[in-house]
Amino acid sequence: MISMSEHLPFEVDLDLIRRLDRNGPRYTSYPTADRFVEAFGPDEYASWAAKRNIGGIQRSLSIYVHLPFCSTVCFYCACNKVVTRDKSKGEKYLGYLAREIALQAPLFRDDPVVNQMHWGGGTPTFFSVEQLGQLFGLLREHFTFSPEGEYSIEIDPRTVDVGSMAALRAMGLNRMSLGVQDFDPDVQRAVNRIQDEEQTLAVIDAARSAGFESINTDLIYGLPKQNLLTFNRTLTRVISAQPDRIAIYNYAHLPTRFKPQRRISEADLPSPEIKLKLLALAAQRLTEAGYVYIGMDHFAKPDDALALAQRQGRLHRNFQGYSTMPDCDLVGLGVTSIGSIGPTYSQNCRDLDAYYDSIDRGVLPIMRGIELTADDILRRAVIQSLMCHFSLCKESIEIAHLIEFDRYFATEMAELQDLARHGLLEFDGRWINVTPRGRLLIRNVCMVFDKYLRHDQEVRRYSRVI
Repeated sequence: MISMSEHLPFEVDLDLIRRLDRNGPRYTSYPTADRFVEAFGPDEYASWAAKRNIGGIQRSLSIYVHLPFCSTVCFYCACNKVVTRDKSKGEKYLGYLAREIALQAPLFRDDPVVNQMHWGGGTPTFFSVEQLGQLFGLLREHFTFSPEGEYSIEIDPRTVDVGSMAALRAMGLNRMSLGVQDFDPDVQRAVNRIQDEEQTLAVIDAARSAGFESINTDLIYGLPKQNLLTFNRTLTRVISAQPDRIAIYNYAHLPTRFKPQRRISEADLPSPEIKLKLLALAAQRLTEAGYVYIGMDHFAKPDDALALAQRQGRLHRNFQGYSTMPDCDLVGLGVTSIGSIGPTYSQNCRDLDAYYDSIDRGVLPIMRGIELTADDILRRAVIQSLMCHFSLCKESIEIAHLIEFDRYFATEMAELQDLARHGLLEFDGRWINVTPRGRLLIRNVCMVFDKYLRHDQEVRRYSRVI
């Protein structure tokens, strides 16, 4: 068992993780996206958008833009993407995206202030800086962007140069997330992502010089050909670049669901024991380097906005992961994007043809969604508190949702007792606290409160917790 430093009270108990690891959701929403239904469509979405500020409730806007194109395929990838080198396909997509923006924007004309935006993919930097600048300009024509807002983009360092960073910052983007995964050449060849270390570090330096306020790097453990020695070298190089945030993701090998993963030889994957040791190594190295464990896969510098928000009780979790913003209404733009207006979730069409067809008909390209019940909203609040703060005040839930916690969650409380016996939880009067050794297994705790999992024990659709 590896005990972490005092400012970051969590422990990596490999034996406990080995015994309790199971499939489960990541809870970027509750209910999770696989529970959305086709009965929720464009009309329902528009109806909720029209009444989003009824009763004096003011919720700021967040925008997610999905840019799905990649020039090459990374074998580990499970994202919704279109692999092509044909730039004309990207131009066509931007044209339809502009038309979707024209359909969406009038729904928010009365209160169009945006405090948060994220561009994801695919590879947003598949597009040129000029194209991205035009997209941001188009969004500015329809929405009002707060000067204090957080506006981020995912970067593939193989598709940009030093000059691109200044141009992206100048157009208004102030945060970026950069994919690294692993610097080892054998691992890179095994996953078809050959990425020059020198270029990657130069992009980080250029982004910092350009004035990006937060830089995140993504790493993945459990990839083919990985071992403790080579992954330690990658960690050393990434830590030396001093990104503000580092995400360490678990590679979920699901070749029956994601075709590119079929090109990965299972014989090259690290054993379950080595995979756990890779996680422990990453946790130890990042903690020793001064990074704070935020939750799930995320670490941040102590002075980063995420760490500050967690200390102040303001941390939030949404479809982009952990966020410093309060609960916003989320406008999803582009193929497969997910939105959240009031007590609803919605998702756009998941393939380009259906997306284009809907826009050609002048109809919002929403294929499914869900209207949350009072029980959903209650359970979402419980899961949100646990995911963001590792603690839950039962009394605050009772006051906000007019329930008696122990009676309403009698079944769940009995299950929590079992997790407490494993050392994941402690009960302190009216509080439920996740222990340091339980924090890496926070998904196990949250799954206890998931009514849908209780009714549907078939959880193979999800990745492993660790």
